[in-house]
Amino acid sequence: MKVQKDKVLTAIILVTSLFFLWGFAHSILDVLNKHFQSVLVITKAHSAMVQMVVYGGYFLMALPAGAFLQKYSYRKGIVLGLVLYSLGALLFIPAERVMSFEYFLFCLFIIGCGLTFLETAANPYITELGSKEQASSRLNLAQSFNGLGWIVGPMVGGLLVFQADGTSGSIALPYTVIGIVVLIIAVVFLFIPLPKGRLEDDEQQNNMAERFNESVWSHPLFKFGVIAQLAYVGAQTGINSFFINYLIEEIPDMTPRIAALLLSVGSMGLFMTGRFLGSYLMRSIPAAVLLRWAALGALFCMILVIASLSYISVVALILCYLFESIMFPTIFALSIDGLGKKTKQGSSFLIMSIVGGAITPFVMGLIGETKMAIGFVIPLVCFIAVLWFSQKVIKSKKLSAKFYS
Repeated sequence: MKVQKDKVLTAIILVTSLFFLWGFAHSILDVLNKHFQSVLVITKAHSAMVQMVVYGGYFLMALPAGAFLQKYSYRKGIVLGLVLYSLGALLFIPAERVMSFEYFLFCLFIIGCGLTFLETAANPYITELGSKEQASSRLNLAQSFNGLGWIVGPMVGGLLVFQADGTSGSIALPYTVIGIVVLIIAVVFLFIPLPKGRLEDDEQQNNMAERFNESVWSHPLFKFGVIAQLAYVGAQTGINSFFINYLIEEIPDMTPRIAALLLSVGSMGLFMTGRFLGSYLMRSIPAAVLLRWAALGALFCMILVIASLSYISVVALILCYLFESIMFPTIFALSIDGLGKKTKQGSSFLIMSIVGGAITPFVMGLIGETKMAIGFVIPLVCFIAVLWFSQKVIKSKKLSAKFYS
């Protein structure tokens, strides 16, 4: 029994490291976004192609990733994802020599495909490595280290890409280092055996799958979860993409380097703190209820951001990261709850919904080309969708009045 527990603990630690890796990969994009605007002289909408190709990779590869996991295993899916991630990162070395925006987009697309396999496998795998009751809490805890990656990404990117004297540094250097690290981790996963996820042979789950004729879309809350996840990722990506632009417009003395550090230490610090805090609070407060209050907090912050009140709005933008921190893992866990043997398929659709991150930055860039604050109306609408999903879950689960009020 102790041996099995040790295997599960080892698996949780190894898989949790993956959350850090894709947090780093996503957050450094926000530094590239501003960097390409300056170096390659492109518009905000054009620079949003950075997010579009990465999240477009999620949309194109999510179902193939789910099918791969269904046929093979979580471990093999993780290894393939790591190899693709490493390949895309190392391709930045020749890309920097060419300095072609299209070449950089190709590298990022390969990384996006790798991240798709990682997220499709790691998110449901963590929920299965332990009790069903603590699935949301466990996923939030693992996602806390994703938050650490979101801190390190802008910090490393900001320091290496935006030099203190105002010149541009190496884009390839951070990607070369992470590419080598990711390749080493892929070798570790290749040779260390991992336990299988919790067997989905619960009688109630089997009956549910049978009752809905194996259709993942027949699950009462799943389809609403996909919509909420698409909206949340769209909001998060849009906010991250134009965080630096917004700060520079609201505070004239702000530099891209300082803004990148504020994104890293301030915003992403709150983001990581929120996930640790959320994991703890979910031991006593239903996940859906906590999600509802988080959505309300994010909505209020976005109203202040759109109002463009200088430092007040900047503080609200940074504070929004605390409220949005628990959204992705909580929506994910609530959406796949009860899917049984359709969990891997459900996971692939939820990962596909990350395509929201490919859409909103482009729309925000168009709307906010003249004044960035106006573009934040898009995240506002997205958080309304998350609030709507939380209410659906609360009503469906008939949570006690103690938590509902």
